[in-house]
Amino acid sequence: MFSDTHFHFHHLIERGLDGTEILAQLAQRNTFFGLDIGTRSDDLLRRHVQLQETVARLPEELRSSADQMLYYSAGIWPDVDEIKNRTEAMKKLEDSIEAFADKSHLAAIGECGIDHHWNPSGADGRSESDFDKSVYEGERELFQMQIELAQKMKLPVIVHSRDAFEDTLDCIKNMGYHCGIIHCYSYGKDEARAFLDLGWHIAFGGSTTYTKKAKMEEMNELLRFVPDDRLLMETDSPYLAPVPFRGQTNTPLLIEHCYHFVAQARGILASELSLLVDKNIRELFKI
Repeated sequence: MFSDTHFHFHHLIERGLDGTEILAQLAQRNTFFGLDIGTRSDDLLRRHVQLQETVARLPEELRSSADQMLYYSAGIWPDVDEIKNRTEAMKKLEDSIEAFADKSHLAAIGECGIDHHWNPSGADGRSESDFDKSVYEGERELFQMQIELAQKMKLPVIVHSRDAFEDTLDCIKNMGYHCGIIHCYSYGKDEARAFLDLGWHIAFGGSTTYTKKAKMEEMNELLRFVPDDRLLMETDSPYLAPVPFRGQTNTPLLIEHCYHFVAQARGILASELSLLVDKNIRELFKI
């Protein structure tokens, strides 16, 4: 069955969805890896507790499979408040990692990175006016601090990069640690080449299925360009539900629609793509 490489399961619970049913279906599918992504400096322990409580509500025969598939990352999304208080935020992040009991299932640092998509009325409330010189430089510093932490812990980095290719590339080059994922990839082929040449993986999700007809060949070329050993798939739930569910709340159960879309572009079966991604997951996350 299809793998899932990224889901914000705590968001699903907070939105009142039946997280127990979703996790049960993933376990029944024999999903071997689901990564619950961190976005706040202090959310790791809370997310772990929430998921463990969800596992405990499953039928007994599914609990072991569900528990084994769940992995976690810890990281700080580039929120303005976290950027401004980055030293304190990093202390909270490192303290939460130190207190995390299930170290073998801490798989990555992130998501962290650079976001220059300005949409003051959106969920993130990001406005260009918030990013004066000190915040702009602080965002880069917070990102680089987390890359440094990942290198120290010998973990991959999950990179959030939106409308910020040059700054993202500059930061990772500054740190010289090239192990991880450019997640929810939103750039073109030339930008992909720059990341790939440094050793990064590229992850595609539901947004690839939004491609307009006029841009479809360009997207297909990008999807074919990423080498077999650098390609990953993800859901980014509860966001970016793939077509035909665009605009609805996303869940990891919809990942197969992304697999079919990408597999078609690459001229292979979705089941073949799933095996390829499984292999890349095991190698990148060392599981």
